[in-house]
Amino acid sequence: MSRSDPPISSTPGIRHLPPDTSPALLAGVLAEEGAVIVDRLADPATIDALFAEMEPWIAATPLGADEFAGRFTRRTGGLIARSPTARGLVTHPLITATVDLVLGHLTTYQLHLTQVIEIGPGNPAQAVHRDQWAFDFFPFPPGYEVQCNTIWAGDDFTAENGATRLVPRSHLMEDRLRLDHDRTVPAEMDKGSVLVYTGSLYHSGGENRTIGPRRGINITYSAGFLRQEENQYLSVPPETARELPEDLLRLMGYRRGAYALGYVDDLRDPLDVLLGRDSGADPGFSPR
Repeated sequence: MSRSDPPISSTPGIRHLPPDTSPALLAGVLAEEGAVIVDRLADPATIDALFAEMEPWIAATPLGADEFAGRFTRRTGGLIARSPTARGLVTHPLITATVDLVLGHLTTYQLHLTQVIEIGPGNPAQAVHRDQWAFDFFPFPPGYEVQCNTIWAGDDFTAENGATRLVPRSHLMEDRLRLDHDRTVPAEMDKGSVLVYTGSLYHSGGENRTIGPRRGINITYSAGFLRQEENQYLSVPPETARELPEDLLRLMGYRRGAYALGYVDDLRDPLDVLLGRDSGADPGFSPR
């Protein structure tokens, strides 16, 4: 820790840091603990604006189809297309600078998913899992991180209303464990705070024992050589994508991953194709 870094505060099992902390400190805590909370990184008014934009989509989202998705839980994606405010969370400089460090061993990383998770009253705790199991349960080498994830608190997160539950330091444990909820601790935090955790951390959504919903904003980042969980190219229509900043488009996947993954036809860069630059072909040519 440098002299300019603020002191670390903590609640049992999970460290809390202030919003002016450094990316290096955040990445260091993630390497040691697997998770960290940055308190009040977003202003509550920003969170309110996001939910005002997303409200029609949330209301139209069906409840989960199984116990893992949550039968009293709504999971609403497409945040980049549907919420201009959400774009600022996706590209928040502290978060992206931290992801740069956590996933710095990779040639490229990309946006993996954007999702509002609204856990309704009576929803039981989710099964304890690792997010990286989404990649067909592939056993990545211990210590080789392929995801860095965030959950922004849309409400105050408490043990009673379904705060995300973590198994501290479980990113250091072996894979495919079946862990009980008594191993977990709640990631309690204020509205506008953000939980940052690795894809190898064991965690779950908590049980909501209150009379109101618990809302969180799940934004995750993954290795550029892996398939995205949320298809950004269809979730965000091309006409909307063309109006977005180029740094956001690259993060969404409009660039080559690793050396050459994701190029278009004659090794063209996907961002150039999207924006109509440097076509490299006769405009009248239409491939069949």
